Amino acid sequence: MLAALVILLVMAVVVGGLNPGRDDLTWFMRLRRPRWLVFEGWIPVIWLVIYGCFFVSAWLTWQSSWSGLLMGGYLAQLLLVQSYTLLICRSRSLGNGTAIGFGGWVWGIALTMAVVRQSPAAAALLVPYLVWSPVGTWVTWQMRQLNR
Repeated sequence: MLAALVILLVMAVVVGGLNPGRDDLTWFMRLRRPRWLVFEGWIPVIWLVIYGCFFVSAWLTWQSSWSGLLMGGYLAQLLLVQSYTLLICRSRSLGNGTAIGFGGWVWGIALTMAVVRQSPAAAALLVPYLVWSPVGTWVTWQMRQLNR
């Protein structure tokens, strides 16, 4: 139970600490989006589910391996994912968002391959991110084209 609390606390600190400020977020929200992006209102719910999957996946991995190295992999994944919007907003560059989105997806594949040996269930819980990440990266790339 202590491991679950520590994982949850680390996630909360990273998510809370890597959020853009109000001015930065206002800039981001004013950017043009592709017309086909009709599901934008669902994106926070999608991310909530993905973060829930991250949490359970990390906890299952810890329970089956007690591997600090794998926990470091989860932390790196969380830092990549959470820094996406912050990096875009601070740099005012959707290209940076596209790059970090792709980098997070590649890291996610590597993490999933490393985790599957310890816990197939934990690896399966990383699949929602692996499916969603290319969609988010594609949206960012499309936004970059629209906001030149």
